[in-house]
Amino acid sequence: MYISNRQELNSFLEYLKFEKRYSPLTIRSYQDDLTYFFDYLVTSFGELRLVEIKPAIVRSWLASQRDEGLSPKSISRRISSLKSFFKYLLRQGIVEVSPLTTITSPKQNKRLPVYVEQKDIATLFSYVEFPDNWEGQMNKLLMELLYSTGMRLSELISLKETQVDFHKNNLKILGKGNKERLVPMTKELKAGLESYLNEKRSFFDGAASTDYLLVNTKGNKLYPKYVQLVVKKYLSLITTIDKKSPHVLRHTFATHLMNNGAELNAVKELLGHSSLAATQIYTHNSIEKLKDIHKKAHPKA
Repeated sequence: MYISNRQELNSFLEYLKFEKRYSPLTIRSYQDDLTYFFDYLVTSFGELRLVEIKPAIVRSWLASQRDEGLSPKSISRRISSLKSFFKYLLRQGIVEVSPLTTITSPKQNKRLPVYVEQKDIATLFSYVEFPDNWEGQMNKLLMELLYSTGMRLSELISLKETQVDFHKNNLKILGKGNKERLVPMTKELKAGLESYLNEKRSFFDGAASTDYLLVNTKGNKLYPKYVQLVVKKYLSLITTIDKKSPHVLRHTFATHLMNNGAELNAVKELLGHSSLAATQIYTHNSIEKLKDIHKKAHPKA
């Protein structure tokens, strides 16, 4: 990579870390996307200054991505990363115009979020037996938290006891960009949390070694892989859907709310989405549900 471009890239990554406060994983994605682009520039056009990068060059890079078999979704993400980078350069006065102004992302086939049926979730919490020990109780609460709040995996493992408010019956969840949102607790979740915390005090003889809500038998914060394995294990007992992950329970939370008449804006706030566009996909699931009901119930369907 051309040395001046590397300097600007590093400056941009520091901006994402310290000002935007993005997660290390998100920053790594930006870094990888931009590195792919600049490596292509050096290989195909030599050492170009940032002001020499034109729309035609960006289009040739996109064409090379398609030729390599990259999916429309991945190409769109790389375009987004590049647009954010040049937007930053514009604000810094390093370039006067972005070569991405006329660049559009490829069309993608919209896939409906995978979710667990309501009857299967009922089976999970009413009939599936969790081991009668610390780990079993903690795993059941883990599943209840993911389904009852729609929180992300990263939000779950970072949740602290101080974020649980029994008086106001809500959880304060710290989401992307350190944005806070309040999510109400169901009666079942509240009861589960109270029982869990009492058992936690007893199990660790007063307190765990950390203030994180969910901890392993050593009192330490859970690893993402542990949560993923637990979710896969218990979802495998109740459903045949192919994908069984914490994010599926987030989709399930949103879809069940929409299917039961929740307003789109309310679901948006509960999920912590920054715009309605990300939430609207759950309306498609609701429409599919209505079509299925119509087909089964209408005499002439």
